[in-house]
Amino acid sequence: MRRLKPMTVDECAEFLRALSDRIRLKIIALLFDREWSVTELAHHLGLSQPHLSHHLGVLRSVGIVETRREGKRIFYRLSPTFRERAESGEEINLGCCSLRFNLRAPAQWVELD
Repeated sequence: MRRLKPMTVDECAEFLRALSDRIRLKIIALLFDREWSVTELAHHLGLSQPHLSHHLGVLRSVGIVETRREGKRIFYRLSPTFRERAESGEEINLGCCSLRFNLRAPAQWVELD
């Protein structure tokens, strides 16, 4: 995450909005295992690339994910700070509230509906 200091109310609302979508939670769960290309994620989640790109853009705008380009392909991964804090079990202080991720649950989240 780019933000390590407590967030303002507006930043906190933006971050929580980014997490408040089941598709984005599935993306985060998948990215805990490895980095994925946009094509792989779209296929795995059954989404069009434009629809997926919207969700990835939201996650990127709040610093949860980052990209790596390889030729024409773009790969997404969790940002190192977000990953470290989530994997450590450390609470992520947003200023208005704190979050802690349960990494035992994600496999259940990514089951296709």
